[in-house]
Amino acid sequence: MQVKVLVVEDFEVLARSIGTGLRREGMAVDVVLDGTDAVARLAGTRYDVVILDRDLPGVGGDEICRRLAGDGSGPRVLMLTAAGAIEDRVEGLSLGADDYLPKPFAFAELVARVRALARRATRPLPPTLSCGDITLDPARRAAFRAGRRLELSPKEFALLECLLAARSPPAVTRRQNEALTSPST
Repeated sequence: MQVKVLVVEDFEVLARSIGTGLRREGMAVDVVLDGTDAVARLAGTRYDVVILDRDLPGVGGDEICRRLAGDGSGPRVLMLTAAGAIEDRVEGLSLGADDYLPKPFAFAELVARVRALARRATRPLPPTLSCGDITLDPARRAAFRAGRRLELSPKEFALLECLLAARSPPAVTRRQNEALTSPST
């Protein structure tokens, strides 16, 4: 899977250099030069990682970071900024950044940090499964029939999930049934 990165940096030469370098590393990269454009891109595109400067024209990097952290399902944020004192790093991480790299930086380290963040990027939630009037939401561990919540044991939930996830007509093998219903699980 190709890592999708948004670079938000107001110093154009640096922004373009980072974008070019990350593309050479096999990543899909968009580059914007201010916070307002970043907010617009983030509203329309799903990114794995955002490389974010703190001091941006338009919407500031700190505000963008707060919004992404508040959302909870957004991309990982790496703050890349000249503000490199310990207090600045602590503040950036407290705002919700997942990582913080002060300028100047080694490009190899930036690539390694982006890859590490991408490995931990939020994956899409599994889809809701349904058949007839039965609906199962694996992310919330909830099952419903005709809109009413079903009280299921963990084994019953796993069995229903297995049945609903089957691509062909629902069937569970004896081995699957035994694994799901054995006392050890």
